Formats: sequence, structure tokens, C-alpha cells
Amino acid sequence: MLKVQNLQFKRGAQTLFDDLSFTVHDGQCVAIAGRNGVGKSTLFQLILRHLQADTGDIDYPTAWRIASMAQEVNVTERGALDFVIDGHAELRQVEAALEASVDNAGSAELHMRYQDLDGYSAAARAGEILHGLGFAGSDFDKPYAAFSGGWRIRLNLARTLMTPADLLLLDEPTNHLDMETILWLEQWLRRFEGTALLIAHDRTFLDNCADHTLYLSNQRGTLYRGNYSAAERARAEALVLEEAQTAKRAAKAAHIQQFVDRFRAKASKAKQVQSRIKALEKLQAEPATMIESPYRIEFSNPQKVSNPLFSWRDATLGYEATPILKGVSHTILPGDRIGVLGANGAGKSTLLKSLVGELTPMQGELLAGTHAQVGYFAQHQLETLESQDTALATLTRRRPAWREQQVRDYLGGWGFDAGMLERPIATLSGGEKARFVLAMLAIEEPAVLVLDEPTNHLDLDMRDALIIALGMFEGAVIIVSHDRNLLEKSVDDLWLIEGGALTRFEGDLADYSAQATQQPGTGSASGPSHKRREQRQQRAVARAQTQALKKQIRSIESKTDKQRAELSEIESRLADKYTYDTLPAEELDNLLRNAGKLRRSVEALEEEWLNLSEELENAADD
Repeated sequence: MLKVQNLQFKRGAQTLFDDLSFTVHDGQCVAIAGRNGVGKSTLFQLILRHLQADTGDIDYPTAWRIASMAQEVNVTERGALDFVIDGHAELRQVEAALEASVDNAGSAELHMRYQDLDGYSAAARAGEILHGLGFAGSDFDKPYAAFSGGWRIRLNLARTLMTPADLLLLDEPTNHLDMETILWLEQWLRRFEGTALLIAHDRTFLDNCADHTLYLSNQRGTLYRGNYSAAERARAEALVLEEAQTAKRAAKAAHIQQFVDRFRAKASKAKQVQSRIKALEKLQAEPATMIESPYRIEFSNPQKVSNPLFSWRDATLGYEATPILKGVSHTILPGDRIGVLGANGAGKSTLLKSLVGELTPMQGELLAGTHAQVGYFAQHQLETLESQDTALATLTRRRPAWREQQVRDYLGGWGFDAGMLERPIATLSGGEKARFVLAMLAIEEPAVLVLDEPTNHLDLDMRDALIIALGMFEGAVIIVSHDRNLLEKSVDDLWLIEGGALTRFEGDLADYSAQATQQPGTGSASGPSHKRREQRQQRAVARAQTQALKKQIRSIESKTDKQRAELSEIESRLADKYTYDTLPAEELDNLLRNAGKLRRSVEALEEEWLNLSEELENAADD
């Protein structure tokens, strides 16, 4: 077992761990969770003895073999297959000894050892890992140096999985993986017989792999039985059970409070007001289910929206003379929530680039509505953020009418403290740059959000906040992401890119996952779940109804405020004795009639507002 006792570790003046203690038993798979900066990766370095604790002990059997994934490796001309097999250091040592051996007896012993290490199947096992992580057979002999950064990370992961291990440490293994390779990695980890510690910002991956969760906070840690979501539920005052529940409770409380404020002084509504006050008190008395999130974000809703927003008409999309997608004939409507699925290289980013105008159709056309402003997020935007300007100065230029405190408050909601606001953007981390791009995007009132892998570099809290913000956004959303939790909670329709074609996927993510993990020779994947499909359709209808109700309520509030202002002006005149002394009788009668008419109209609008608010509350409870 791995046993950590009374661990204390300081980095400069900062104490990362103070009296940290936990025990991991053989065969367990443990998710290491906690907010950015709590020391997750540092804990791995302490376990590996790369760092020395100030006090306390980290104990595990001396015979344990430990494998850990390197984020960076010296560039080599070693072929991909050989690079992966090199992860089995003992096997390579035996091979080297065999080549140097001149002693027949010694060679026989080495051959037996080679066989015990499954040396004869090493190339096949390495090839299986490479294939599972998305490499083609033609890549096996390609030099490590010839691969791009993301594919080198995959090679590092493959080499780690090839390493025999009693303890496996994986720090962000799902970075640079698409959904298909993540599904393969999950299956591999389920078969792994040793002990594994996982750091990841992919909630679904942690849920599917971990049987225990170590949550780090306040310089200590608590080990929970179960996966990440089970740990969330166990931490009743730490994290929300579901992000949507928090938004729902807040919206319901706001509506109740709005009703109470509006009708508190009206005798005719006294009974209803008292009922609402009790409901509000009950709602506020319920124990909080999450530590206050460091993020307070939302996307500005569009003022005008075309219908349809975009339509591809028999479009061929590609680069220069190479078509990637053919026969694309799809339409994006207001309020659509679309997730785009497909393996790496299938053409997902090509589709999005066409939508945002970075790629002109080779054939066919893409028609855009008059009011179809696009808000686009892509990873390449982060790579170009080399500005020496600060986040504070950049947003101030974008919004010159905003006061400095308003700019600070807005970016503070996206997790930028005073120090980060005044640093050059080029010095921000990947996660900070991603949040900044999203923050700038969120104020543009887009009619459609186009998000290409928006959760890369984002921590779990930010991913949760993003899900809530997308749920409240009234425009259309189209997402490419390997984060299944984001897709499950943010989209209603799935488009699949496969074999150069774009089609609607008639199942849900569970169906797609089953199809993606289907092994050759086992037949076709099971058909889509009609029940789940109906549930998705029902959610889409409910969202549309909710948005319509909110629009009606805002319209009524606007009319009510306008008529109240008119009524207030008339009542002020009628309260002045001078009006009665100087105004002709006919004009005075008109003034009195208008006052009565406005009072009746305001009363009717308030009644309509009440009915629609109750309908909205009931819809939120369903």
C-alpha cells in the first residue's frame, strides 16, 4: 500500500501541505482532485522522491515499480514503436545483455528471462497501445522528432503504459486526446491490475476510472470511497451535486424575491406574498452544497437573431485541392445546441472554420443570416496571445465606457485577481489565457457560440461554471469537445463526421461511446436508445419554452415600468392643488380617466407577470 503520514511541504513562503495523511491500498484507482494550485502535481513529485517533504513520511514497498507520465521528453530520432518499447527498461536491459553475451549458459538464462518478460510479444503490445492512442501503422517507424507536440504527448503516454508498474501516476493523461482515445484509455485502466493515481480535469474520465477520490484542500486531503461524482456528493458543503441545481435554486429564489418586492405593499396579494416569503426562507435555509465557486460568468445574449442562422447547401469543405467533407447540407437555427463528434482528423475543426468564415466552401455555399454574429473560441487563439498588454488594458480598450472597477469586477468573475490583471497576457498560463479569451467572447452578444475544445486547460470548477453559463445563454451553441460531461449537459443534438460526410447522430453520447468502443468482429454497436433520445428532445423543448417565458416576462416588465412611470407622473399632477385650480374641466376629466386606465392596465400586467412567473418556476422544478 501507499501510505502518506503527517506530510508537510512548503514552497518558499507558501505551505502546500500541512499534516497531509491518507492510505491507498493495492489495486485501487484514485482520482487526485482539488482546485488549481493545491499541490496535485507536487504530490506526484513527492511520491516519486523528486521533491523532499519538510516533515512526514511517504511509504510504499521498496519492490514497487513506479511508472509516471512525462509531460516533456528530450526530442529523439528513435522510431515511435521503439520509443514506446523503451518504456520497458528491464526488457531493454535483457536485450542488450543478450546481444553482448558470449556465454551459452548465460545466454540461455537471459533467453528465459526475456521470455518471462514477454519480450517476444513486446512489439505487438506496444503496437496495440499505439493503435489505441490513435496512431496508424505507418506511424510506427516514424521518428519521435517528426511528430507534433500533441502527438509527442501521446507517445509519452504510450511509453508509460508500456512500463511494467505496481504504481501508475498519470498527470493529465487526457490532454490532447480525442473522445475515442479517451474511451480506449478508460478500458486500458480498467484492465490495469496495479495501483493508479490520476490527475485530470475530465470529470467523466475520472468517474469511469476511479474507485476512490483524494480531494486536496486547505493544505490537507480527504480520501473518499467512490469516483469523483461520488466524492462531490459526499462533500455536502464542498461542491454542488449538479451545476444545474444551483442555477435552478438561484433562479427560483430570484423570482420569488422579485414577486415579494413587487407585491409586498398590495393588500390583494398579501396571502400570496406571505406564501412566497415562507418559500424563500425555506429555500435559503437549505444547506449549501458547494464551496462558493471562484467564477461568476455569463455570456451576453444576442439582441437580434436571424432564422435560420446558417445553412450549408451541398458544400464541399477542405484545403487547397484536398476535400475533407462533401455534401454538407445542414442548418443551424436559433437556440440550437449541437455537439460535433468524430475522430481526430475527421474534419470537425474544418466544419467550424467554415462556419466562422476562415474557410470558403470549395463547392456549394454557406448562407448566413443578417443577424448571425459568431463568437468563436479555438485553441490556436491561445497560441497567438503574445501581447505585452495586460488583461486590464485590453478589456478597457474593448469597452472604453466601462469604469476601471467595472472591468476589474468583470474579469474577477472569470478568476482574474489583481496580480493577474496587471501581468502581460503573454505571461499567463494556458488556463488563464483560455479564460481570458472566453471572457472577451462573452461580452460580444453573439447569436451563435462556436467552441472548439473550450475546456482544454480549464480546471473542473471553471468547466462547471461554463456549463451553467451555456445553459443560461439564449443563442445557439455548436461545440467540438472531448469533455463528455460538457456535451451531456450542454447539447441536445449530435452531428457525426465520419468518412468525409456529416450526418445527424440519432443516439446520445452513451450510444456513441458504445459504438466507439465496439471491438472488431463483435458486430455492430447496439442501436440508439429511443427513450434517451426522447429525453433529449424533451429537454430541448423545455429549454425553448423557458426562453419564451423569460422573453414574455421581460416584455411585460418593460411595459409595466413604462406605464408605472406614466401613472406616477399623472398622479403627481393630480396631487397638486394647482392642477384643479387651473386645468379646464374637460382636460381634468381626461387626466382622471387616463389615470384609471393606467391603473387597470398595470394591474392586468402584474397579474400576467405573476402567472408567467409561476409557470417559469414550475418549469424549473420539472
